[in-house]
Amino acid sequence: MKLIIQIPCLNEELTLRQTLQDLPHDVPGVDCIETLVVDDGSTDRTAEVAYEEGVHHIVRHNENRGLAAAFQSGIDACLQLGADLIVNTDADNQYPGSAISELVSPIIVGSADMVIADRQVKDIQHFSYVKKILQRWGSAAVRSASGTHVPDAPCGFRALSREAALRINVLTNYTYTLETIIQAGKKNITVSHIPIETNPILRQSRLIHSDWQYVRRSAATILRLVTLYEPLRTFSVLGLPFFLFGAGLWVRYLILLALYGDLRGAYIQSVVVGGASILVAVLVWCLGLLGELLATNRRLQEEILYRIKAVVFRSDTSDNDRG
Repeated sequence: MKLIIQIPCLNEELTLRQTLQDLPHDVPGVDCIETLVVDDGSTDRTAEVAYEEGVHHIVRHNENRGLAAAFQSGIDACLQLGADLIVNTDADNQYPGSAISELVSPIIVGSADMVIADRQVKDIQHFSYVKKILQRWGSAAVRSASGTHVPDAPCGFRALSREAALRINVLTNYTYTLETIIQAGKKNITVSHIPIETNPILRQSRLIHSDWQYVRRSAATILRLVTLYEPLRTFSVLGLPFFLFGAGLWVRYLILLALYGDLRGAYIQSVVVGGASILVAVLVWCLGLLGELLATNRRLQEEILYRIKAVVFRSDTSDNDRG
């Protein structure tokens, strides 16, 4: 069984060496361990440090494409190189390399296809109280949207089986952490988690410039993905308030009509506004039906893409073996 540890990097020359040196050389149940660095348009010596530390594979972006794109480039490269297991970790040495054995263990024994570390955010001292609350709420929102039980959704320290990696397609351009969990839940990929203790902080996060900016962008990502994967449910919820408001006005009019008989044109505004509100609800629900048809088509396309990737990467692996 082949394990590739991938590390997305952007100007990480000061911390990458320590991260690489902390990685394990032996993992129970794994025959081969290789490392892969994704240099996402770094302008410092990140690539040189990777070479000096003997990294097996380096994928380079000519310009900065963002963390999500770097993650996907790494996943594709790992599949092409024949990885049976893929571990993603950060270059800032936040995550302990010693935990990789425990991280991949559920995949090796066949009880999970994706394992995500739980940093036990409540115990991280350099996280503010507000950040801990926001992390807890955000993870709860992801659990609700995905149907999984991941306690620390934003954590980037995670392991994927080859099957899970073939089925995951990162569509957002901000961060992969939330999207991959939601996709896993919608695609019936078994997700598990393990608790870890993080290393001392070496630098501040480059992804999170402020807590509220991260919340805003993460909330937009979650809403977009829920709409993408469950459009009928989403638009049904959006249309319901319009329907209830319109129905309430009509019921009010009917009650008044029953009490006072001929209203001689009174309260006609209730009928008009109520009818318009119900019409809006119907239009929103129709959008949900159209979205559901598009979602069905997208699922078929994702299945075709999965089969193409499985064949192409298997072919690439065979070519590499012969070489």
